[in-house]
Amino acid sequence: MDSVPPEAPSDSDLLAQHVAGDPDAFGELVRRHRDRLWAVALRTLGDREEAADAVQDALVKAFRAAHTFRGQSAVTTWLHRITVNACLDRVRKAASRRTSPVDDAERLDQLLEPHESAEAPAVRQDLHRQLQKALDILPAEQRAALVLVDMQGYPVAEAASILDVPAGTVKSRCARGRARLAPLVRHLRTESGGQTSGQENGTGGRNQAHGQSVPPASGPRDAGVSDPAATKGGGGRP
Repeated sequence: MDSVPPEAPSDSDLLAQHVAGDPDAFGELVRRHRDRLWAVALRTLGDREEAADAVQDALVKAFRAAHTFRGQSAVTTWLHRITVNACLDRVRKAASRRTSPVDDAERLDQLLEPHESAEAPAVRQDLHRQLQKALDILPAEQRAALVLVDMQGYPVAEAASILDVPAGTVKSRCARGRARLAPLVRHLRTESGGQTSGQENGTGGRNQAHGQSVPPASGPRDAGVSDPAATKGGGGRP
């Protein structure tokens, strides 16, 4: 999220101004939060085009549903909830067109921590790339919980608010997701460790890893427009 000057209107003020007819208020709200919304969508879906479409769908929905916001949560939580739901809708649609436990305190990033501190950065990057791919095997709800808590660093309570489920449910989904991914992660670590040793001895090699990256500050395409519906071909206010 971009820094907000102290004298700037709050998120809730911007949303209220948008509802009252201010043509620029929603665009400013998007500018503040688009990067984190995009990061959550990209981690959840693992595909840039799908993530961009999900964020766009979420922003259109938020634009049109702003009058329903009652202030029971922070505006940013409300936006994240809409974005996560848009991602989960895409995961479920994709699924319809084509399933050794880890301690609760052990997050995915901790599973990826190298045994040797000198592990090559390219190897770790490749592990993260393969982990992102591995997330596709998880049910949508487990994937969303892991992305928010383990990969984006949200507290369990905030993730629960975003997902609109009890905190215990978030913990359970994370634990089950970690347990399912742990054997694969450990296999990847063992495999990459052997390849790293081969590199150091001049007897092996690996291709340069290519990890997912978050787009520049401009965010997902056309996300900063005051009426995101226009990018879907519906010009003017909804």
